[in-house]
Amino acid sequence: MARDRSSTRRRAGVLAAALSALTLTGALTAAHAPLAAQPELRRTQPRGHDVSSHQKRVDWWSARAEGARFVYVKATESTTYRNPYFAGQYNGARQAGLIRGAYHFALPNRSSGAAQAAYFVRHGGDWQADGVTLPPALDIEYNPYDKHHKCYGLSRKRMVRWIRSFSDEIRRETGRRPVIYTTTNWWTACTGNSRAFSGDHALWIASHGSSGPGRLPGGWRYWTFWQHGTKGRLPGDQDLFGGSSARLRTFARGR
Repeated sequence: MARDRSSTRRRAGVLAAALSALTLTGALTAAHAPLAAQPELRRTQPRGHDVSSHQKRVDWWSARAEGARFVYVKATESTTYRNPYFAGQYNGARQAGLIRGAYHFALPNRSSGAAQAAYFVRHGGDWQADGVTLPPALDIEYNPYDKHHKCYGLSRKRMVRWIRSFSDEIRRETGRRPVIYTTTNWWTACTGNSRAFSGDHALWIASHGSSGPGRLPGGWRYWTFWQHGTKGRLPGDQDLFGGSSARLRTFARGR
């Protein structure tokens, strides 16, 4: 995703891997298990996208006609920014029949993970098991405001603690662990490729311009969402869900 206050977009690595479908990871509790992917034809995977204030007033019915079945909408950044188009985007997507969710752009050098999670939930990041709401998502990537501090000045251990604090607060307030959006390069550089989250967090991997998302970070065996480009038929960034439409609805319900 792009941050709202600039046209800068993330640079994602280009790697190759198999396309996938979803199953539940047996070692996890059903309500919070990330989805696991195995090969299937790409045409069966629901297409989606993610948007922010850059897209402003989206024509959601046109997006659906172009094949969109889900969307993530930027809600907040740090504890000081709210997407001014969020309500219209989030509600408009649902009115057009899309499964939708909200994401938060993390700035770990600004405030604690718990503080940013609480701000996010108050301003759009809540979740309910209605089958049309995706779990809250944490967008954590290279620092867009300071290229010399790509990891926000945090050590790897502090970054892992920050993400855990964010996740624990989301879980406390919504009943679900957040989806984690990241790149393999950032996760390796800034968390030391921590495996602390792969057991109970769904992965939204960003890898652009490739036939597959490539090597996954931090012990994740499968991806749940794959952001494969910044331009395409749908408004905003282009995404795939790693399984069938039925699995997407099941995932939204938390099963």
